[in-house]
Amino acid sequence: MTTFALVHGSGDGGWSWHLVRRALEERGHAAVAPDLPTDRDDATWDDCVEAVVGAVGAVGDATEVVVVGHSAGGFVAPLVADRLGARMQVFVAGMVPRPGETATEWFGNVGWAEEVDPDPLVAFFHDVPDELAEQAVARERPTAQRLGETPWPLAALPTARSRYVVATRDRFLPVAVQRRSAERLGITHPDAIASGHCVHLSRPEELANLLVGYLGER
Repeated sequence: MTTFALVHGSGDGGWSWHLVRRALEERGHAAVAPDLPTDRDDATWDDCVEAVVGAVGAVGDATEVVVVGHSAGGFVAPLVADRLGARMQVFVAGMVPRPGETATEWFGNVGWAEEVDPDPLVAFFHDVPDELAEQAVARERPTAQRLGETPWPLAALPTARSRYVVATRDRFLPVAVQRRSAERLGITHPDAIASGHCVHLSRPEELANLLVGYLGER
């Protein structure tokens, strides 16, 4: 059994992964999706890592771990992968960091220069079922400024096997930006799902199938 550690992005919480989590469990695996303390002004990268590591530890026999980071969760996922010696790290429409880079700097460094519609139902949830999208908006959590300005702490990305999933209908992170992010992992042909930014809500079964399929790679 594999334990999937699912890391949410900015403004989200662990709830955003609930459909993928259920789908993974139906496929015989364990999955955890804790709330990161990203809403705390004093939160550090270590605090975020500890939230995920603690959730994985509560599973019990979590000897094989795959860490999955969505969007800004891509800054936390490799830190968790490094701490746990994870088998694999997966970025879903993810922000792949460089050593010493801040999340704020990342956007300019990858050439992101978009004018995003301020309505989250348009920018993020345009292909998510209406009722589910409304729940997601109601559960939005604030994101403290400090983490966005704190340099990413590792000297290099972990050596764990990496995969990247591009959301091809993303209105927040354009496909070209996602591909440039994937190239930081040495991935020139990432996988793709025809969805908006919130793949885990709009295409949970497809994403779960892709994640489980990665387990067959050695």
